[in-house]
Amino acid sequence: MPTPRCQQISLHATPYYHCVSRCVRRAFLCGWDHYSKKNFDHRREWIEQRLLFLAQVFCIDVCAYAVMSNHCHVVLHIDKEKALTLSDIEVVERWHKVCKGTLITKEFVSAGTVREFIQPTLANTVKVYRKRLFDISWFMRLLNEPIARMANEEDECTGKFWESRFRSQALLDDAALAACMAYVDLNPIRAGKADTLQESIHTSIHLRVKAAISRKQPDSLMKFSEGDDNEKLNYLPFRVNDYLELVDMTGRAIKDNCSGFIQDYQNSILSQVNLNENSWLILVTKLEYYFSGAIGQCQSISEFCGIIDKHRRTHFHISKRLFG
Repeated sequence: MPTPRCQQISLHATPYYHCVSRCVRRAFLCGWDHYSKKNFDHRREWIEQRLLFLAQVFCIDVCAYAVMSNHCHVVLHIDKEKALTLSDIEVVERWHKVCKGTLITKEFVSAGTVREFIQPTLANTVKVYRKRLFDISWFMRLLNEPIARMANEEDECTGKFWESRFRSQALLDDAALAACMAYVDLNPIRAGKADTLQESIHTSIHLRVKAAISRKQPDSLMKFSEGDDNEKLNYLPFRVNDYLELVDMTGRAIKDNCSGFIQDYQNSILSQVNLNENSWLILVTKLEYYFSGAIGQCQSISEFCGIIDKHRRTHFHISKRLFG
């Protein structure tokens, strides 16, 4: 029986989540389809553009993503505080970018106010919209549904494009976040679809490497910390150069099947999250194999289970082995 979403997502535990959507029957509906002998690679561009667009509308940041031929990975950061600080008009204007809204909200945007007797209705609607702007389920719904409709229209058919439920995993600490981001970014290399980060198209690492050439970070992605002043702000808790270097070295090891590459290699991220080389390589190659639920250190998993009132600590032993 599927785990209820309320037991998978808790902002009291963490704002970071790994989500996966898969095509029905894991068919290659976004790549070369052996059955129809057609190439649907352009649909990966659809998904990438839609994902980055939604990140500008929702109060949800994209940390990492990889759009593959039959599935899509995203690592998301929920910025609830940002949603709560938006004005009512900002909330409605954002929501109207993805949905039509109501006659009352359209009047509110047009005139800047509404008649007194419908103000309570407007207030309730704004409350609903505000909550949706930091809701992962709504984010994934508005990512997947338009893509499914476009694909069905292109194929001149009806039916499901995605599996009915997307999968979500809580990333409970910095070690889990770093490992999961690298796992997602290295997806094309693990699958043998790319040899280098530069060739890993339709991924966040491709955008980050491209921007790094100009010593910048992509505006469409959540930024890495650039110094001590940023640590208290809305930044990923690693330095961009350290992350790019670590993912590049890990990708080379995966491609060359050289597990010992990192023994003499020192990286501040591995030291920061207290991961050894062997554990890191296992996590970035077999993360979903070992973890089907929340990911993190033993203490983090215990705390998460307490928050969601879950008695059984799933994956506790493998967490102790890999995270220490």
